[in-house]
Amino acid sequence: MSANAEKAYEAIQAQLGQEAKAGDWLEIDQDRVNAFADATLDHQFIHVDPERAAQTPFGGPVAHGFLTLSLLVHLSSSIPNETPPLDGLLMLVNYGLNKVRFINPVPVGSRVRATSQLGEVTLKGNAVDMINNMTVEIEGQEKPALVAEWISRMVFA
Repeated sequence: MSANAEKAYEAIQAQLGQEAKAGDWLEIDQDRVNAFADATLDHQFIHVDPERAAQTPFGGPVAHGFLTLSLLVHLSSSIPNETPPLDGLLMLVNYGLNKVRFINPVPVGSRVRATSQLGEVTLKGNAVDMINNMTVEIEGQEKPALVAEWISRMVFA
């Protein structure tokens, strides 16, 4: 077990129970949706054809759910982080996701932001796993776009 990992575990564990923090808003425009469709080969008309999408209950094109999910890395980068500098940190990696739910479609032209609340911290040898409860909000809408438990792993020397 790494002494650096133990110190990090204690510092991060102290953040359990804090209120969720929000990041900056990001506009989801048609160019971003089209680029995601090209990258994933998912050109379903509800995403890339504004005229046909206008005929659906969505009333216009919506972002791919997986586009919204993939933006968690960017959206979370603007969330205030109160963790002190961590000695011996070699890398931070995405370890996985639990319970991802796409609750509300994101209309093209809307803005989204992520909120994060630390849910669990686990010490595993020279690593610390964190589960953050993530919510992606849509500006002006009551229901969020998605909720997910995001697992990150910090590996220490």
